[in-house]
Amino acid sequence: MFIYNLKVSGSFLFKIFFIIVTIVILVVFSISCYKIFNLAKSNTNISDNSSNVIEITTSTYTNILKDSHENIDKYVGKSYKFSGYIYRAYDFTEDQFVLARDMVISSDYQTLIVGFLSEYKGIKDYSDDTWVEVTGTIKKVDYHGDMPELQVTSLKEIDKPTDEYVFPPDESYVPTE
Repeated sequence: MFIYNLKVSGSFLFKIFFIIVTIVILVVFSISCYKIFNLAKSNTNISDNSSNVIEITTSTYTNILKDSHENIDKYVGKSYKFSGYIYRAYDFTEDQFVLARDMVISSDYQTLIVGFLSEYKGIKDYSDDTWVEVTGTIKKVDYHGDMPELQVTSLKEIDKPTDEYVFPPDESYVPTE
C-alpha cells in the first residue's frame, strides 16, 4: 500500500484561492469590456451611404428618439431614414404628423404610440395608419417646448413591416457622432 502525505498550510490555500479569484475577475472584466464595446458598435446600426443619411432601425428607434429629445442640438441638421406609420394629433397643422411606432410596454404586449414629430407638404394625401419610409433632416421647433422635428424630404408608402413593434430604450445605448 502506498500512502502519500500532502501538507497544506493556510497560507498556501489562501494563495491558490487568491489566484483563482483574480483569474475569474480578469475573465469577467475582459468579457464585459468586449460586450460593451461590441454593443456600442452594434447599437448604432448606422448605414452611412454617400449622402450621409443615417438609417434608424427597429432596434435603435426608441434609443435615438429618447436621445434626440434629451440632446436636440446634437441631432439638428443631420439626415435620417426610417419607417413608421402616420399618426396625427388634433393640434397639428395640415403638414404635421408623427412618424409613429408602437412601443411594447408590458409582457402582454400593451403598447404606447411613440415617434418623431415630422413635417411634409404632401402628407394630407395620406391617411392615418399608412406605413411610410421617410428621409429627412432634423430641426429644432417649439411644440409644447423644444422638440426635434423631422423635415421630410422624401416619403414613400410601404407595406407594414414584420418588425412593427419597438421596445423601450435601454441603458446600454451609447450615442455616437
